[in-house]
Amino acid sequence: MSTGEIRVWVNGERVDDKPSIPALDHGVSVGDGVFETAKVVDGAPFALDRHHARMDRSLAGLGLPAADRDRLAEGISAVLEGNPIAFGRLRYSVTGGAGPLGSDRQDSPMTYIVTAAPQSPTPATGKLVVVPWTRNERAATAGLKTTSYADNVVALAYAKEREGLEAIFANTRGELCECTGSNVFVVQNGQILTPPLDAGPLAGITRELVIEWCREDGLTVLEQTLPLAALHESDEVFITSSTKDVLGVHAVDDHELSAPGPVTQRAAAVFARRSSETPNP
Repeated sequence: MSTGEIRVWVNGERVDDKPSIPALDHGVSVGDGVFETAKVVDGAPFALDRHHARMDRSLAGLGLPAADRDRLAEGISAVLEGNPIAFGRLRYSVTGGAGPLGSDRQDSPMTYIVTAAPQSPTPATGKLVVVPWTRNERAATAGLKTTSYADNVVALAYAKEREGLEAIFANTRGELCECTGSNVFVVQNGQILTPPLDAGPLAGITRELVIEWCREDGLTVLEQTLPLAALHESDEVFITSSTKDVLGVHAVDDHELSAPGPVTQRAAAVFARRSSETPNP
């Protein structure tokens, strides 16, 4: 994707590829900010209220005030107007605003950034690569969707070098945790299992809806502490994210899996049906 395809709005102005963020913005200098990514289908964002609520939880976790919803709505409208994006992503960020060169904050208005761009469809299945680094489930930012994403950049590059679609982390206790931008599920004896939030994963919006909707459809879904070895001991593995929906995993490192398996296919069908019926669940 070229930068020319990305629509950008910052603090009340559609800027696209023009300079727009001050060098001393705390989101730039120390990663003091949060963001959300929502799927866009036929020009409309999916599950926006849930994304807004999670952003406010992330802001509160950083000690910042809740986002101005009217401000966000202005930016979202600005980047989605015009030619509808058939399939893509909406990413919006709120930072601590102008700050010093260190980690201290100063009294400054927060910075609002909203972007949108088309995206190619994801493949039918993907490979996961376990990385040698861990998620810290006790970190101050555990479970927060912050702009401090360097760990994810390094991990995803490691996975891509090994032909992986996603990288996967254990936490500091050696438990299965999450991917760089996706939640992970395993299937054992017909039951769907996923790490609980106290293991350190982000509370993914798609994760949340898959749990709710699959339970309502009669599937057993359990939030359960899992060893990293569960990736190699399960019948099926799938991941979820805002733009991947429910995606089967055909390999974890060199361990091959049949994908998408029957339970994964059912979960994907449930999610596809319910999300098409309810764009803002």
